[in-house]
Amino acid sequence: MRHTDRTRLGDTGVEVTRLGLGLAPLGGLYRRVGDEQAYATLERAWDEGLRYFDTAPLYGSGLSERRAGRVLSGKPRDEFTLSTKVGRVLRPSADPGPPEAGSGAAVDHNSTIWAEAGDTGPVWDFTADGVLRSYADSLDRLGLDRADVLHVHDPDEHYGPAVAEALPALVRLRDQGRIGAVSVGMNQAEMLADLVRTGHLDSVLLAGRYTLLDQSGLAELLPLASERGVSVIAAGVYNSGLLADPRPGATYDYLPAPEPLLARARAIAAVCARYDVPLRAAAVQFPLAHPAVATVLVGVRSPEEVADAVTMFGHEIPGQLWRDLRRAGLLPEEAPLP
Repeated sequence: MRHTDRTRLGDTGVEVTRLGLGLAPLGGLYRRVGDEQAYATLERAWDEGLRYFDTAPLYGSGLSERRAGRVLSGKPRDEFTLSTKVGRVLRPSADPGPPEAGSGAAVDHNSTIWAEAGDTGPVWDFTADGVLRSYADSLDRLGLDRADVLHVHDPDEHYGPAVAEALPALVRLRDQGRIGAVSVGMNQAEMLADLVRTGHLDSVLLAGRYTLLDQSGLAELLPLASERGVSVIAAGVYNSGLLADPRPGATYDYLPAPEPLLARARAIAAVCARYDVPLRAAAVQFPLAHPAVATVLVGVRSPEEVADAVTMFGHEIPGQLWRDLRRAGLLPEEAPLP
């Protein structure tokens, strides 16, 4: 499998490359990136043949979308796939505005982790009107006429309005040809499985829950997605850093990694080292062994990190390494091996 190989999401005509780019870091996640580095990162990804890009209004309060649009709006539109997200609208930071009926509107304090955010902040809104407004605002920032995939973003505490209003609004957009695929993106697998059962979804974006460290998506979501023909986009394959470099102070789910997880990551790295395989290579390749997984997203903030992700995707890994991980109890018996 090559990183430039393409596959379809669900029964749609939307295609993604097997390796995609997650653009949260280009919104200034934790530290500044700057416009020029962001543009260079996107250009390097294009040169490497990556053609799937995922962003969101949350990422730097629109900064990731604006930077992505600056580069991608100059590329042939039919040659790449872009996804963005709804469920948050951006408002002036000092005035989140009145809560809307059914939206659960409140300031989203995830905005505090963005080093380059400006004078707007994300506010929850899963109403149909909020979804349409969010999508229109995203297209303005992107300078594009459509997104190929639209994810309902993090509806953990908003299941009711997400099902009653947000998802039907996305289905209407798909039926109108204004998007190509309906999806939901979350950091948990259980609610995603419930949302797959609605019958509305073409794909799900599962962040950090089908990785070398966390296979919770395997219990229910991935088998269900396979059965229903719903494609899984595996994001967070490095678990926000721990599987890229399992050193003291490394992050797991955006927080300092607990010692047991750090020890487990080091044990996996030790098995990889016996075969001269970087841990990052095993981390990026593992999820694609499951037939439900269409693509893996890697978040990068520099051209060098793009090049590394491509190299890790193509790094040859002997089958015995995976069997050793299973024999050591570091991978479950039921997990498909590459």
